[in-house]
Amino acid sequence: MNQFSRYYVELFREIWADIVYFFKDVVWESILVRLYENLNSYFVLLRDESIDFTIVSWVMVAVSIVLNISLLIFIVAKLIIWFKKYASFRRVEIEKNELIEEIALLNEKVVALMDEKNQIMAMKVSQLGINASTGEPAERIVTGPISRGGKLQPAYEGVGVSGGGMGGQPGGEAQPGSGGSPSGSTAPVGPSRFVKLIQVDKDYSGKDTHIYMEEADYLTLPQIVEKFVNYASANLKLYYSRKMISLFFAGMAASKVIILEGISGTGKTSLPYAMGKFFDNNAAMISVQPSWRDRAEIVGYLNEFTKRFNETDFLKALYESIYRKDINFIVLDEMNLARIEYYFAEFLSIMEMPDPSEWKIDLVPDSKPSDPLKVINGKITVPPNVWFVGTANKDDSTFTITDKVYDRAIALEFEAKGEYFAAPDTSPLHMSSSYLQELFDEAVYKYPVSEDLLNKFSVLDKYIQQNFKIAFGNRIMVQVHKFVPVYVATGGTEEEGLDYIFANKILRKFESLNLAFLQDELDQLITQIHKIFGKNGFEESVKMIRVLKKQI
Repeated sequence: MNQFSRYYVELFREIWADIVYFFKDVVWESILVRLYENLNSYFVLLRDESIDFTIVSWVMVAVSIVLNISLLIFIVAKLIIWFKKYASFRRVEIEKNELIEEIALLNEKVVALMDEKNQIMAMKVSQLGINASTGEPAERIVTGPISRGGKLQPAYEGVGVSGGGMGGQPGGEAQPGSGGSPSGSTAPVGPSRFVKLIQVDKDYSGKDTHIYMEEADYLTLPQIVEKFVNYASANLKLYYSRKMISLFFAGMAASKVIILEGISGTGKTSLPYAMGKFFDNNAAMISVQPSWRDRAEIVGYLNEFTKRFNETDFLKALYESIYRKDINFIVLDEMNLARIEYYFAEFLSIMEMPDPSEWKIDLVPDSKPSDPLKVINGKITVPPNVWFVGTANKDDSTFTITDKVYDRAIALEFEAKGEYFAAPDTSPLHMSSSYLQELFDEAVYKYPVSEDLLNKFSVLDKYIQQNFKIAFGNRIMVQVHKFVPVYVATGGTEEEGLDYIFANKILRKFESLNLAFLQDELDQLITQIHKIFGKNGFEESVKMIRVLKKQI
């Protein structure tokens, strides 16, 4: 063992000396010669020292050779890996620098293209007689004077100005929506930045929008429900149950936002379409796009370059409903293709205010004389005669409707397509929205929710809070006091109405719970409902709970 130790120390002394020499010598030929000589010296040293080796010493020699070779391979491998990493890093840095240079070049090209675009747009705008910086019409003196009041004055030519007056009217008087200036002004105001809304002003200028109801139009709520069911069947070949239409009218009384859910082909979109036909006022159909992210998608926005407002069909329909006195429906078809709480958030918020006169939507930050008549101080008012009806499918292509939306809306579930039934020929109704609201108010007065039912509902409320940590909230209770009486007035019972609200407002929130661990609690909830409302009470809610259990 001592012989091996002596040999091993001597071996490493020579290896270290060779390594030092290797790094000192810069002549490769001498290095190779030295390496050859060193290898020979290693074997000579082994031969001389191994004369007195025992078996144990030879075993140690073999082990040391393996270890040394492994160490050498490890060092070489590490060096190779480090070199590759460094080379890869350098390559990435070079590519990054090249990309930065390319991006800088592209930015320069974009700036040049934007300058060229602005020049082209300025040329086009100047051809229309509009000052591109202000959006006002550029005045151009026309050859030949125009006589005004016996005096010769130079005539100004500009967009929205005709003849000898302003706004196309003699004497220089401005007409509503014409883009003219007020009487007495010496320069034209220019065209309005709201093209579609100004056209609505013109369409309704001097038009009598009062609803003249005949005696046949003064119907009760049950009669309205019956007549609509017959009208949809006879005229449109659409078949709805009396209960579904009663729920729809009760929903109209409780909220300005109604959501129609269910599988495709069950008549969701057809219902508001048929309602529009029934009230002799076509519903505005707005197709929601998946790209909608904010309110600009639904009401439009002011283009800062052209100084024109990009108006949407939704905004036009909403603006037109301000002029009308009848019942208006604006349909957001497939409303959950985009997130409702994003693009419709402002409407959901303002319609929470108890005073409808405060339901105002900001369109522009300032007001101009050429703005539409109903756009006051840059704001448009959501009138009380309009209802927003959204249709929603439940599939992988749509977003989940959040509690924020459900709490403010009334949701109706379409489970199957209506069955055919024969109905007599029925004519549409000519009814004002104010009369329909009177029917709703009368129902709330005549059929208030009974104290006994409210007490039972309060017991159920406390049970839900204690066992599922879900509260009803004041907003839902306000809807209950409107929804249930109108549902009763259309022919239903107050327990059925309250049952529907509980199932579609409260139990819907259970979908966010971990139902897999609440099997026993759901069974106990069914028992509690039967205990409070009887064996056959709250059938809609019991059905919903059993559906929730199957989803686990």
